[in-house]
Amino acid sequence: MPLPSSSRGRWLTAAALAAVASLTVSGCTSGGPDHHPHRSPIGKVPRSEQPVRAPGAADKVLAGSPLQPQQLATPERPNLLMITTDDAAWEDMRFLPHVQRLMARQGVTLTNGMAPTPICVPARASLITGQYAHNHGALTISGEGGGFAAFPDEDTLPVWLQSAGYDTLFLGKYLNGYGEDGSATYVPPGWTDWRGFVDPSTYNFVKPTVNVNGRTEEHREYSTDLLSDETHDLLTDPARTKRPWYLWVNYVAPHTGGPDAPDDPSQVFPDDRHALATTTPAPEDENTFSDLDLPDKPNMFEADVSDKVLIRGTHATWSPDRRLEVREAHQQRVEALQAVHRAVQRTVATLRETGQLDNTYLVFTSDNGFVLGEHNLTGKLWYFHDIVGIPMYIRGPGLPAGLSSDTPVTNADWAPTFAALAGATPTRDVDGVDVLPWLTTKSARRVVPVEGYPVRGGTTARYTGVVVGPWTFVRAPSGRSEMYYRTVDPYELTNLRRDPRYQAQAAKLARLARKYADCAGAGCPKDFYR
Repeated sequence: MPLPSSSRGRWLTAAALAAVASLTVSGCTSGGPDHHPHRSPIGKVPRSEQPVRAPGAADKVLAGSPLQPQQLATPERPNLLMITTDDAAWEDMRFLPHVQRLMARQGVTLTNGMAPTPICVPARASLITGQYAHNHGALTISGEGGGFAAFPDEDTLPVWLQSAGYDTLFLGKYLNGYGEDGSATYVPPGWTDWRGFVDPSTYNFVKPTVNVNGRTEEHREYSTDLLSDETHDLLTDPARTKRPWYLWVNYVAPHTGGPDAPDDPSQVFPDDRHALATTTPAPEDENTFSDLDLPDKPNMFEADVSDKVLIRGTHATWSPDRRLEVREAHQQRVEALQAVHRAVQRTVATLRETGQLDNTYLVFTSDNGFVLGEHNLTGKLWYFHDIVGIPMYIRGPGLPAGLSSDTPVTNADWAPTFAALAGATPTRDVDGVDVLPWLTTKSARRVVPVEGYPVRGGTTARYTGVVVGPWTFVRAPSGRSEMYYRTVDPYELTNLRRDPRYQAQAAKLARLARKYADCAGAGCPKDFYR
């Protein structure tokens, strides 16, 4: 079972996954948490004790000439299926045995999947434009430069695919703010069949309103199950056998949403004006992971974040009540994803039963990662690998089964990749690349620009930087900067920006960050290096 190398020791064995899968299939999900042994106290590793060493020749930022692509034999005009979750992190993937069995074991696990702007709207807009946030313009979730209103959607992947003769199908959450300010019946260009959740009902897991091709419908079904049903209906429609298709299914789980439950932090701790928001599991999954503790990671409730010079407003201490809130939020996220992993199983089964599986490329990923206590943070948007790094799997014709690839792939790469598979022509200057020829390349490095903007609006970046192999370098407009070397510090506990042993690397990374902060199209990094 291929998984990120820095995390392998924390993931379930294949036997344990099989046991969890059998429990879930038989309906005995209450036994699931017994297979997740998180009972030890949260570890603390002071920065002074980290095994920091100077990088050797093999740890250069970039070395050698660009690698050559390895062309893959692909069918003409295959079907294309993108399944996305909202806020799912790598840490969550061990609780999804169907995803491990059907995606990891039958396809390629992309251990260096990344979200260059790791928050809902810009990440999702990158999936259908092939552009980084500073080019597609939807920089954040609301306000100036944010949300659905900030996104020019007339020239996107579904438009390109329709021009190439594809049916294009959408299910689920679109961009934050969609459905508000008169857009409840708006259908974006390029979609053959559009069934998008309408805000604010998107975050009501039991009563979503859906815009079905320009007509709103209210539903009384758990939203993940509703999307699973709709996916089945679309894939079994006789029209699927007449034309190639692209389907994007965007689940809301494990994003926060209602309705409130008695064990939600807001209900248990009514005096906490800033109680943590939680998601809503399906009724059959409620409290099935009630014994699940938080992950035992060195960066959990990090004792000293004084070197994190870009972070503001983090928790200096965590009260027992606050830690209980974090644990409850973590538990509910895992429970909410159980319906997603059943939906993935059902979708693959439907493709197999209808004879479409062998001609379909299926990608499973998330818009961004997520933290609950790591680095004393809760949420997303920041530049740490728990957040920028996203779960990513692909299976399909010609791809090897069970391969773990460290090729860097961003959510801006899927639009040009799908366009290339379909023989479609992007009419935007895409920043991403067709990654299919690189998936079997070992130890590939690539410069990936990263950037984050104020959550509630604003066009000035809070930070810009680059991720290159194991290196992360970010800089704020004030000039403060952070640099992490994950080969020796996988949990990013030590900011090496001022360490004299690393100044050569810092200078190279700073130059790359300046060069690509505003890159566009052909000016964005396209090459992969050993």
